[in-house]
Amino acid sequence: MNYLIAILIILNLLSFVTFGIDKYLSIHKKRRISENRLLLLTIFGGSVGALAGQKLFNHKTQKFKGVLSVILVVHLLVFGVFFMKI
Repeated sequence: MNYLIAILIILNLLSFVTFGIDKYLSIHKKRRISENRLLLLTIFGGSVGALAGQKLFNHKTQKFKGVLSVILVVHLLVFGVFFMKI
């Protein structure tokens, strides 16, 4: 149980930082992090970090409009059911 929480925290921090790095790269016209990689981090558990990164860095707000929120709701439902059974 503690491992799952630790993994989720790490995934969310990684997702948040990745959104920030991609925004930095975007501003400086450097090679960017792929949208697929950003979405994979989000889908595999980093939805809170991705949404926070999107809002704080004002990044990918049009491209991922609503997508990150939907993933977050799905995660909350899945983890809610999972943690209720424990």
